[in-house]
Amino acid sequence: MENRRLAVLCRHLRPGGPVSVPLTASACSSADYCEGLQKRGVKDGNPPDGCVFCRIIRGDSPAFKLYEDDKCLCILDANPLCHGHSLIIPKCHYSSLEETPPSVIAAMCSKVPLIGTAIKRAAGCDSFNLLVNNGAAAGQVIFHTHIHIIPRKARDCLWASESIRRNPLNFNLEASKLLERVREELSQSSSSGETRTRESSLSGYTTSQ
Repeated sequence: MENRRLAVLCRHLRPGGPVSVPLTASACSSADYCEGLQKRGVKDGNPPDGCVFCRIIRGDSPAFKLYEDDKCLCILDANPLCHGHSLIIPKCHYSSLEETPPSVIAAMCSKVPLIGTAIKRAAGCDSFNLLVNNGAAAGQVIFHTHIHIIPRKARDCLWASESIRRNPLNFNLEASKLLERVREELSQSSSSGETRTRESSLSGYTTSQ
C-alpha cells in the first residue's frame, strides 16, 4: 500500500512525465473535524474567509494536491523555492505553531517520511529541508500553520546562510542564563498545562453528577 501511494505521489512531480492538471481544492470537508475540535475547547479552530489555505481546503481555490487525509493536505507551493517545494497544511485553521494542537502537529509530521521520500524521488534529489516559518520575523506570510518540504541537491546554493561561518557555542554566563530562562519557561508551561487538565477533568466530573 505504501509503495503504491509513493508511486502516485511521484507521478505528480517526475520531470518529463505527463503534465498535471491543477486540481480543485480538497473535496473532503473539514467542517466536522473543526467542529469537533471546537467542542473540545481547542483554540483558533474557525477558518477565516481571507485565508488562502482555508479556501483551498474548502474547495474555493485551486491547488496542485499531492496528498490528503482527514487531518491534513499536501500541495505544491504556489511560489516555490525549487522544483518540488511543497506544503503540508492542517485542514483546520491555526494561525501559528503555538495554537496548533499537538495531535494535529503529530498527524502532519507523521506523513513527512512518506511525502518527503516521494518528492525526493520525483524531483531527482537525495535530500530535503523540513521548515516551519513561525511568526512574521521568521518569514511566515500565510498565518495558517504549515510545514515546508524543500527538495535539495548538493551545491544548489539555495540558502545563502549555508555559506556563513558558524561560531561554536560559548559555555559562558550568557549561555547559562539562557538555559535557565528556557527551563523556567518550560516549567511554567508544564504547570499551566497540568492545571488546565485538572480543571477540565473536574468540570467533566461536575457536569456528570
